[in-house]
Amino acid sequence: MASIIKRKKNYSIVYTYYNEKGEKKQKWETRSSYQDALKRKAEIENQKHTGAFVPPSDQSIANFMLDFVSLYGEKRWGVSMYDSQTALIGNYINPIIGDMKVQEITPRVVDKYIQTLQKTPAVSTRTRHAKTELVTNATIEKIIKLLRCAFKQAVRWELIVKNPFDNVLLPKTEHKKRDIWTAEMIRTALDHCKDSKLYVAMNLAFACSMRMGEILGLTWNNVHIEDEDIAADNAYVYIDKELARASKRAIEMLGKKDVYHIFAPLLPNTSTRLILKKPKTDSSIRKVWLPKTVAYILREWKSSQEELREMLGDDYQDYNLVVALTNGRPCEERVITKEFDKLRQTAGLPKVVFHSLRHSSTTYKLKLNHGDLKATQGDTGHAQVDMITQVYAHILDEDRKVNAQKFEDAFYACANPDLRSVRPPEQPKEPEKPREPERPASASLDLLGLLEQLQKSPELVNTLTALLSVVPSGK
Repeated sequence: MASIIKRKKNYSIVYTYYNEKGEKKQKWETRSSYQDALKRKAEIENQKHTGAFVPPSDQSIANFMLDFVSLYGEKRWGVSMYDSQTALIGNYINPIIGDMKVQEITPRVVDKYIQTLQKTPAVSTRTRHAKTELVTNATIEKIIKLLRCAFKQAVRWELIVKNPFDNVLLPKTEHKKRDIWTAEMIRTALDHCKDSKLYVAMNLAFACSMRMGEILGLTWNNVHIEDEDIAADNAYVYIDKELARASKRAIEMLGKKDVYHIFAPLLPNTSTRLILKKPKTDSSIRKVWLPKTVAYILREWKSSQEELREMLGDDYQDYNLVVALTNGRPCEERVITKEFDKLRQTAGLPKVVFHSLRHSSTTYKLKLNHGDLKATQGDTGHAQVDMITQVYAHILDEDRKVNAQKFEDAFYACANPDLRSVRPPEQPKEPEKPREPERPASASLDLLGLLEQLQKSPELVNTLTALLSVVPSGK
């Protein structure tokens, strides 16, 4: 049982419990009012009675997050996810709430934490500079999502009763519409492109809806461009890996899970490595058919690569990569990005990022196939069709307008009788009241004169009465 002890200005709830080692301990909790203390006392007693009581714990958030990463993250995350999640913990969780106890986190504390994050400067690293002065709402959403997952495990581990990160009111995140190039703009860019690597990468991004990492991780054994394949419109690429940069720590902690190859670094003391890894989701592993022109572009590019390999001999490091540097080593994203920016300026085209070519590809395909979501999803590798409908809803709306036009041509235009001549029934009009015949002004004057004469002469009244009695009835 719990008891309440009145102190100078506060009330203390005192109760006993057994810790993880089975040792009996005493706990004092302070409340500012007797009503709050009484409520807490009833809560403790009810939890003990129902078996839902969680013993107090002094574990800090920082220590708890270490356990969470070790027991949960290392089993569930890939190397890229491991790096991004541990960065959030190191930059925005431990420095702000790391010293707090797990059981001190309440929904009210979470709201205050979000307010603090909104005023926190964004962290820059050696390899990535912060693009904004303060932490963005999108980053806050990622932090809360991570903590919600972590505290869900805390409930499962019986450290807390409820997850304080459930039903959190997040600041509104505005997703800006990504600018894209039209098909004509992409033709212009390709006409101005002088860098062969970039030329091949742009065609794969636009024709095959491939992501940057997928393009840079594509190997020749997954490119099928034989004569019979091209002749039968069966040339295709098979996407089953991507190029990424990961920390040595992530690779060591995860035991090379889903990592197919680790490239030797140019400098021995670097803390990161370039790797070929499994894509983030299973839906990203896919087969994408090639237009004939792209198939021939790849054949010419492969031929030139083979000539270069023969010329360099042992100096050529052959990793069988489609898009590689002149010495055969993997080509990083920053190399393509730099060349792409130079091309954009040279061609005088609107400012977009390389990833926008994938959006241009999806848009173009939806227009060509009149909104065939499943076919488009097969090429893009999106995990869910909803992701396409949310981003490209404006394209689907255009096709719905076309549906109305096709319906008109196919049904109404050939209808018999011609339904296009049908008009909605008009609203009935209220009947007009009969108008009294207009009297000439002279008639009004004569009538007034007659009344005046009748008033002056009683004999005239008798004469008029006699005349009226002679007129037949009904006339």
